[in-house]
Amino acid sequence: MGLLRIMMPPKFQLLAVMAFGIAMMFIENQIQKLEESRTKLERTIARHEVREVEQRHMQEGARDWTPLGDTEDVVIIYNRVPKTASTSFTNIAYDLCSKNHYHVLHINTTKNNPVMSLQDQVRFVRNVTTWKEMKPGFYHGHVAFLDFSKFGVKGKPIYINVVRDPIERLVSYYYFLRFGDDYRPGLRRRKQGDKKTFDECVSSGGSDCAPEKLWLQIPFFCGHYSECWNVGSRWALEQAKYNLVNEYLLVGVTEELEDFIMMLEAALPRFFKGATDLYRTGKKSHLRKTTEKKPPTKESITKLQQSDIWKMENEFYEFALEQFQFVRAHGVREKDGELYILAQNYFYEKIYPKV
Repeated sequence: MGLLRIMMPPKFQLLAVMAFGIAMMFIENQIQKLEESRTKLERTIARHEVREVEQRHMQEGARDWTPLGDTEDVVIIYNRVPKTASTSFTNIAYDLCSKNHYHVLHINTTKNNPVMSLQDQVRFVRNVTTWKEMKPGFYHGHVAFLDFSKFGVKGKPIYINVVRDPIERLVSYYYFLRFGDDYRPGLRRRKQGDKKTFDECVSSGGSDCAPEKLWLQIPFFCGHYSECWNVGSRWALEQAKYNLVNEYLLVGVTEELEDFIMMLEAALPRFFKGATDLYRTGKKSHLRKTTEKKPPTKESITKLQQSDIWKMENEFYEFALEQFQFVRAHGVREKDGELYILAQNYFYEKIYPKV
């Protein structure tokens, strides 16, 4: 090769080097294509093997599982926190129930008491787990989290929920009690006739806007323990966090409700197929707005934020928001300003024993 390089004119040497480089690039490109073809072939073989294994299990009668949300026995419980867009979201479930063939049931507790008596807890658990005519079912109501595992039943419902910025939620509730909303405008509300604004309530130290009224999202997630309802309990906060992570399939935030609905449709299409499109392009009959609501001033917000109760409720809200954004980041991608659900990103291979 060295002798040839000496004998060849410089021009031909350059052409030879270029030809060699092009040849190497071509070979590397072919190798890459072969690797890609090999990967595709392995995936095809793996899918074929999975189908054969599943078919064999079905024939042998050994397959006793169904994908999450596809079984006719699935029950979803949405223990909705007041004034978190819960009615707006629930109305989507009502709009879809006939089309998607499931039942929707409202849990109407006396005086909207979120804590059930022990005997009602037993009845409710029995209803949810054995009422076959109402399965698949979507239960919703202003009730605190209830741990089904305490009652010795087989199978647990899927819990979902939505939380909201604590002060925004309280302001909305304050005006809702006085002026209602556009969902049922003729219904008389408990505080109807009271024209005092939220800011006036805060400045005068009124009870309806006191920091203690912020204590609601934590006990709803904490559940049916006495400590959950002790305002300012650190134990209740930690229990609420634990339940959110371990007992709820998904907890969204009011401020990003569309993303919450999109992710539910991807995870539970048995119930929520078509929900995202309905939310985006429907007649908006599911949306609900509180009447006469005035945003609070910075002074009112600052005064509430000085309380330990706000700090704990806000800590829980930020915790829920972080969890939601983490789940969303691993489930969707943004393109041209729109969010899209990611396709399945795993497959099975090296399945033994061979069929």
